[in-house]
Amino acid sequence: MSVKAFKLVSAVEREMLMGDKNYINIECIECCGKNLYIGTNDCFIYHFLLDEKVSTAGKITFAATKQLHKYLGLKKPVSELKAASALTRLLVLCDNTITLVNMLNLEPVPTGARIKGAVTFTLNENPVSGDPFCVEVCIISVKRRTIQMFMVFEDRVQIVKEVFTPEQPCAVAVDGYYLCLALTTQYIILNYNTGVSQDLFPYCSDEKRPIVKRIGRQEFLLAGPGGLGMFATVDGISQRAPVHWSENVIGAALCFPYVVALDDEFITVHSMLDQQQKQTLPFKEGHILQDFEGKVIVATNKGVYILVPLPLEKQIQDLLASHRVEEALVLAKGARRNIPKEKFQVMYKRILQQAGFIQFAQLQFLEAKELFR
Repeated sequence: MSVKAFKLVSAVEREMLMGDKNYINIECIECCGKNLYIGTNDCFIYHFLLDEKVSTAGKITFAATKQLHKYLGLKKPVSELKAASALTRLLVLCDNTITLVNMLNLEPVPTGARIKGAVTFTLNENPVSGDPFCVEVCIISVKRRTIQMFMVFEDRVQIVKEVFTPEQPCAVAVDGYYLCLALTTQYIILNYNTGVSQDLFPYCSDEKRPIVKRIGRQEFLLAGPGGLGMFATVDGISQRAPVHWSENVIGAALCFPYVVALDDEFITVHSMLDQQQKQTLPFKEGHILQDFEGKVIVATNKGVYILVPLPLEKQIQDLLASHRVEEALVLAKGARRNIPKEKFQVMYKRILQQAGFIQFAQLQFLEAKELFR
């Protein structure tokens, strides 16, 4: 049975990006606060400001205002963008080179600092250096079976470590000293400081795209065999039951308490609390799904959309209205970490009371008695 957990809202229409130039495709996106950056297949970066508007009826819309666009001078697509807001820098991967550009005017840094030989890269969101004016970048190198760690400053880059892997890596996520890697035939956890590695489970990267996503401190979400979304800690164990995805998941994102997944036809929403599928949204031709500071964004080749979560209280009330008491209570308990303590206690008492009356009306007196207690 479904829950309305998210609404899909358009953010950037195709005309704003490409006008009548049909050959332009969106390759990657980055969102930092109100700043939305889009990288395209014809080597441009576009910068938009996103303004969220709420109508009197509570309907949310987004107005995107184009700030500027910049041609990077190559005949190659912009394949990845990552913002380092503390440095006011945007890291841009194009033609196996990561360039540092100013977040506001998209001009390259005057020193010309760059990282060459990168297939893909990610930022360490749990950095180990302790320097607020530096970001830690992990790249999969064009050198075979090699991962490199860099410290990136405002106008310079410095290599910290080079690590060799047992097989060719194709996707990576970082937490502290831990790398979660998708290799050719399996996922592993590797501590790049000690060199100690731990096998997680087999996976064939030739058959489908691996997914490796850091979802919290020392925890990752992976696309496992048999269409399972698997959780793994840096110790190589799983503290949560897996969620059942379709076989051909392209991307995944986290918006607590939900895991959102994208395949070639749908966006699916699963609860991390009871692993059940809660919502399915038809979405064709999607190829990007990412979360940025709690904002979940999906994109096709031509447009960008935001998945707006409905307030948890509204979701709980909808569940109670359809007499799904157990699900409502599970969601209410899970909402504890998103709501201030005093407000949560008042809300939770009221929910227990409502649930008690529902059970009472269904002549489930023992259950009702427990809830009233």
